[in-house]
This record gives sequence, structure tokens and C-alpha cells, in this order.
Amino acid sequence: MEADTREFSVSLSRPLATANGEMTEREGILVRVSDGDHVGLGEAMPLPGWTESLAECRAALADATERIRNEEAALREDLAANPAARHGISLALADLRAKQHDRPLYKILGRRATRDVVPVNATVGDAAPEDTAAAAESATDQGFDCVKLKVGARDLATDIERVEAVRDAVGQAVTIRADANGAWSREQAEDAFDAFADAGVQFVEQPLDPDDLAGHAALRDRPGSVGVALDESLASHSVEAVLDADATDVVVLKPMALGGVEQARQAALAAQEAQVATVVTTTIDAVVARTAAVHLAASLPGVLPSGLATAEWLSTDLGPDPCPVEYGTIRVPDGPGLGVRGVWDE
Repeated sequence: MEADTREFSVSLSRPLATANGEMTEREGILVRVSDGDHVGLGEAMPLPGWTESLAECRAALADATERIRNEEAALREDLAANPAARHGISLALADLRAKQHDRPLYKILGRRATRDVVPVNATVGDAAPEDTAAAAESATDQGFDCVKLKVGARDLATDIERVEAVRDAVGQAVTIRADANGAWSREQAEDAFDAFADAGVQFVEQPLDPDDLAGHAALRDRPGSVGVALDESLASHSVEAVLDADATDVVVLKPMALGGVEQARQAALAAQEAQVATVVTTTIDAVVARTAAVHLAASLPGVLPSGLATAEWLSTDLGPDPCPVEYGTIRVPDGPGLGVRGVWDE
């Protein structure tokens, strides 16, 4: 079998704040495997704070592709410490396998999958209450029936005002979520949850520090209708540990950080077995990995509207987007494999 890699960079449409500072571009490595008749594509795009470094990813992929050429096995376990590299290799092999079977990837991931449209949420950034409400209303005018607000960067009273302004603007039929990115203390989170319940917020993503699983569990035990969703916590805790701690109502799964779409699917099924809901999102990936996340969401039963409307974060990409957002949904490519074209031009 043939296996090759190619490094790339894509520009962001606006700076991305990370634990290691602001980013204006994303760097990654494309993976290409071939059996002589079919070609599978994968993407490894490390993100500081979530995965290994680019240098570590590069080294892991060099070893992995050499082993594929030599038809050696046991790649998945050996790449456990390098989730982005594992994502790239496993996706390329899964894309190849789907093309060999002449089926779209989501029907290989979930053999009984029938969903061909995935609902997605709009993300509304941090702004004054009036501007936040206007942005949310614009999203609903575009067909989104679920909006996620960034909170935690302002004082709590202002965030409460922002949420209330959004509810007044979009009405009761639109789902509102909030994402605090771990900004609050336990006391602040309790006050926020009390106020957000009145506004009908579905859940708050990462209200507390990622390591405070006990605090998140305590939030769930309080009376009220606002749920807890965990995102950043999954960078340092396994899904099993989060479920064992009863720390969340929703897991937010990033395939790149979890080591691939197949790994993320197993995490989603474990969560659903524990009656914990699932949202699929990305680490601001390029088109190959972003499309793979769409296939993952399509393969899952009962997945909530997901954070897959992320192409707007990029001002350049690897190729045409086969998954544009249309009226708050994404149609899953129905051709063999991923359905991505034009990213590895010879």
C-alpha cells in the first residue's frame, strides 16, 4: 500500500484565542493512502492545549506512513499519545475503506445510519447585549434554530442581560446554548444557571474549570432545567472518567482531539448508553477533517445540533467545501468515502 503526507497551512478569517496565545493560521498535515485503485485522504491538524504539537505529529506520521508502506499493523495503539496523527491516519484508511465498498463514510461508520442531513448550531460571539441579540436574530433569519452564545468574558450581570436580549429577539422556538469556556467560579455558575433557566437556556458548555468534575456534577444536582455540557474537560479526562463522575448532561466531541472519527464515535455511543447526549464539533479544522466530522454526526443516532458550521473561521482552505450550511443544516455527501475533492492535486 502507498502512503504519503503533505504539510499545509490555512489562514483564519479572525484570530483564534488558545491557551498558547492567538492564532492567525492553522498548520496541519494531509495524509494520503492508496491501494492502487482507490485513494483515501486524512487530515492531522494539531491544536495546542488539545493535541500533540505539530513536530510530534509530523514525527508520528512519518513512522506510521512507513509502517503502512511495509504493511505493518497495530497503528492505532501506537498513536494513542498523538491524537491528531491518529486522526489523520485513521481517517485516510476509513476513507479508503469506504471507497473500496463504494459507500459514503457515514454508512461505513454506522452501518444502519440513514440520516443524510445534520442539524448545526450558529455561534454568536461576545458583544454588547443589543449586538448579540442582532447577531442571533440574523442567524435565525438564515435558518438556524439553535444558537450558541459565548459568555464568561464579561461580568455575569451583562452576560445575563445578553442572554435575555437574545431570547426576546429570537422567540421561544429557538434553542439557546451558552459557552463559558471554564470562566466561572462555582458561585458564579450557580447564579448564571438560575438566571439562564428563566431564559430557557438548553445547556452551558464548560461553565467551570476543566478539571473540576465534582463542581460540574454538583451543578447538575441543583434544581433547574439548564444542563451541563463538557468540552475542554475532555482534553484532560477520558469520556469514561467524565461519565463515571456524573459530571455532564452533554459531551462535546472533537474528533481531532479524540484521535479520529471512529474513536469519537465509540465515545458518543458510550455517552448515549449512559443517557448523556452528544454534540459533534471541530477544532477549527480544514475541509477534510471538517467533512469527516459531518459524517460522524450523520452516523450517530439522536445527535444534537452540532458545532459544524465552522468553515467561516477560515479565509483559505484546502479545497472546495462539499458541506455548505443551508438553512441551519448540512447535507452529508452521498458519494463514496468522504466526498472531498481537489485537495491533493498532483
